[in-house]
Amino acid sequence: MSVVATRPYDFPAQDVRENFPAPLLYIGWEDHLMFCAPFCLPLPPDTPFGALATAVLPGIYGYHPDFAKIDWKAVQWFKSGKPWTPDPAKSLAENGLVHKDAIRFRTPGLEGIKGSHA
Repeated sequence: MSVVATRPYDFPAQDVRENFPAPLLYIGWEDHLMFCAPFCLPLPPDTPFGALATAVLPGIYGYHPDFAKIDWKAVQWFKSGKPWTPDPAKSLAENGLVHKDAIRFRTPGLEGIKGSHA
């Protein structure tokens, strides 16, 4: 997410890639407001995108009752708010993801607990 400063910074930015163990990736689940904001995760750039569904997201979203019902082939992905089709066999970097990128996913037919968006 870009921010435009109203005046020049007099100090170096502290959120640069070099200050983190791995690039940060923001990941949000559409229509599931039980999670008020995207999670920010340090993920190595060589992580296969497909590992998000099997190894990463279960640890942060798995306790939601809808998570076990997700049809990952039907999931709609968004990058910076625009529809996006990642290749699950390619790495995060090969899918064009860089430090502080934001992605979201929508799960058609699953809209929170009893359709409440929660």
